[in-house]
Amino acid sequence: MASDLQIDMQTAMTQTKALPSIPRNASLSKLRETAQDFEAVFLSQMMKPMFEGIQTDGPFGGGQAEQMYRDLMVDEYGKSIAKAGGIGIADAVFKEMLKMQEVQ
Repeated sequence: MASDLQIDMQTAMTQTKALPSIPRNASLSKLRETAQDFEAVFLSQMMKPMFEGIQTDGPFGGGQAEQMYRDLMVDEYGKSIAKAGGIGIADAVFKEMLKMQEVQ
């Protein structure tokens, strides 16, 4: 799969003429970063229901601040998982964005 992605990137570098004022390597890295951000948001949204059922009782448990912290924590989990390789959504999104960039 990695070799397919590398071949697609090489093909895109030679065929894509979108954003001519930006170096193509910078453009590809920006596309990859955007695809990874998309996967991170998707993963965060999928994980949020897992944490909704956790009860926090006790004198220091619960409240609005804990809910805010939990949301931020889940977002960071999604970013970490996506950065570590994710589940493959970023690769598929990246390939589709490359196809959209091609000039025909």
